[in-house]
Amino acid sequence: MGTVWRAVDELLGRDVAVKELHVDEGLTAFDSQLRGERTLREARTVAQIKHPNVIVLHDVIEEDECAWIVMELVDGPSLADRLSAHGPVGAREAGRIAAALLDALRAAHARGVLHRDIKPANVLVESGTGRVVLTDFGIAQVTGSTTITETGSFVGSPEYTAPERMSGRRTGPESDLWSLGVLLCTLVCGESPFHRESLAAVLHAVVFDEIPMPEAAGPLKPVIEGLLRRDPEERLSGDEVERMLRMAQEVGDTPEIPLEYTPTQPSVPIGPDGTDGRRSSAFVPAPVPVPAPAPAAAPASVPVAAPAARSRSGRGGRRRAVLTAAVAVVALAGVAAGVVALLDHGGGDGGTAKGGGTSQSADKGGARSPSAPEKGPQRPVKDADPTADPSARIPDGYELVKDPLGFSLAVPEGFAREYKAPRVYYNSPGMEFRIGIHVQEQSAEGPLGLSRAADAKGPQDYPGYRSGQVIETEHNGRPAALWAFIWNGSADDGGSRQTYDLSWNENGKMYDLWLSAPVGEKSVGKQHFDTAAATFVRPGAAN
Repeated sequence: MGTVWRAVDELLGRDVAVKELHVDEGLTAFDSQLRGERTLREARTVAQIKHPNVIVLHDVIEEDECAWIVMELVDGPSLADRLSAHGPVGAREAGRIAAALLDALRAAHARGVLHRDIKPANVLVESGTGRVVLTDFGIAQVTGSTTITETGSFVGSPEYTAPERMSGRRTGPESDLWSLGVLLCTLVCGESPFHRESLAAVLHAVVFDEIPMPEAAGPLKPVIEGLLRRDPEERLSGDEVERMLRMAQEVGDTPEIPLEYTPTQPSVPIGPDGTDGRRSSAFVPAPVPVPAPAPAAAPASVPVAAPAARSRSGRGGRRRAVLTAAVAVVALAGVAAGVVALLDHGGGDGGTAKGGGTSQSADKGGARSPSAPEKGPQRPVKDADPTADPSARIPDGYELVKDPLGFSLAVPEGFAREYKAPRVYYNSPGMEFRIGIHVQEQSAEGPLGLSRAADAKGPQDYPGYRSGQVIETEHNGRPAALWAFIWNGSADDGGSRQTYDLSWNENGKMYDLWLSAPVGEKSVGKQHFDTAAATFVRPGAAN
């Protein structure tokens, strides 16, 4: 709708921000008048609210049928810029930002003003002070005034819009609180839980889909859950949110990405500009409940002993928490009853990009592929020893498979093998989850160097690459690299993907094990990944 310029107030000698409203020559005279009224309305709305977390408006200038809004200059990035450059923030910082925005909203609500467009792009963080500033009241609604909309358009940001507003029901302060909950979830996850590839899919997700509780939220989970209740009458009040945010701040921070390996060195930066935008924390690996190997007589036993430094503590079969979704009855033209994600069969999830993008032929260091023929056995051999019960050694819901290429690992029941030389895939029905394995020659750069190079090339190789992180760690007592990132997914994926990629050298080879999952299912995907990594046995190792 407009461009914000940095300018100088020559009369008072101060830097200011000037918002120029774009002129659409295709608008009718009536629509142009509405646009002008909306500009003046924004100015009057902001002028009513005096709060340190709300943008200060200085003046409105009209010239040549153009309106210019003169505001205070907040020298700092928007939350959208921050997330794009540095990925998710920790729970403590997310809670601080949410508390400041809550104060701003309460000040606005006290004046009878609903913002109605709370999203990362409309929140600034001042450099040096960390002050959080809410901006862009362009579509705000003021009690007692006439609502201005533009014919045929949806005014607002659907991913952050409350379900009651989409259905045309009455909206109030609780609608802004829903948007605050979505923004809080976005801060700790890196993207909105309702991000989809089409407007119809977004609307369906906001109104009907289950809302996955983000693992990274930590002490903020109850706040997000309470704010994202679809029934506005059941949503948390401002006072309740304030109290719960204060309690969450006392609990402390949580890891920004739940990579459950113990890093020995901070990662390379996550931003495409090469800046170190985040810290790397030490994470204690979660357990995969795999008992000790069976006696030597049982040939299919899986050695799972880990180095003492990598003791595991309980995660087990924890399932992802899901917010209870109260189904709202709405009229949404063009919204399908369900969205089917047809997932791609090849690379593009990790591993394959480490030597040159998503190409099937591009590998780390250009190493040659395993010697197994491309048209080898298409089904893995499962443990058939009647004296050895696989269920006694692997988690419930998983099965031990012996791959024709010689390695073995535990994968979820029902996963199907697919061989595309030189890689092996184990895919869930419908391709929602994809596990990949690649055995190749070692390279001079080593797993860490190759992973760092792949992370640096991430923005080129993966559309929407973000939240990239490389952790130096260990696997089976050997140096390893763990690479994690989010990208937009392929055209068939139906949404963003979370990738976990572990690589290490062993017995003269480099092993690359990765998993790709929908962002909304990344906690389930991480459990699959941890299980596969903990039970993986290389070719030729004692089984």
